[in-house]
Amino acid sequence: MTTQILFIRHGETDWNRIKRIQGHIDIPLAASGIAQAQRLAARFARETDEGAHLDAIYSSDLQRAQQTAQPFADVLGMSLVLSEGLRERSFGAFQGHDSEEIAQRFPDEYAQWQTRDPGFAPPDGESQRVFYHRVLHALEPIVAAHPNGRIACVAHGGVLDCVYRFAHGIALDAPRDYPLLNTSVNVVDFSDGRATVVSWADVAHLDGHSDDDGFHKSPQARR
Repeated sequence: MTTQILFIRHGETDWNRIKRIQGHIDIPLAASGIAQAQRLAARFARETDEGAHLDAIYSSDLQRAQQTAQPFADVLGMSLVLSEGLRERSFGAFQGHDSEEIAQRFPDEYAQWQTRDPGFAPPDGESQRVFYHRVLHALEPIVAAHPNGRIACVAHGGVLDCVYRFAHGIALDAPRDYPLLNTSVNVVDFSDGRATVVSWADVAHLDGHSDDDGFHKSPQARR
């Protein structure tokens, strides 16, 4: 049995625009993100009229994800199922800062972060390895609850990154060479404990333009 999940990154926030790390800080959507969410809702309404359906809508409990999911949930007459397990990675003391500020405030930790060690955790935060397993663990009961179903999960760039790495067997310390776009629709099939990417980074509802999830490099890290 196959469960198809439409993974959707939340809409743009003001902190996305300036590349400030959000993590678990509960930042709302920017006006641009609200507009993106409305266009996403119009897309789901159109696809539903054309015969597509969703069995459930899950969302991270952080408001930027909920604000992205709620418009299309309302259009479809569905409720949101909130999951703390679908939250973005906790970056602890790095949250609220951009990369240059982190390099200045936490030079040793910043240097460790740049090695891409999956076991490195920012002070009071999660390591990439812990985050990855947290996300996969959160998805297990969601997949099990919808055999042969089609559902949406609205989450964060880091969550999408974990899913893509799991599906393609990409190591956690490997550099990312695939996009993680605001309000993108990313379709993944889950079957027998495996995941297969059907389509990725679809932002047709935004006329093909959306910002990627990434951090600016500190000047001291540039070569």
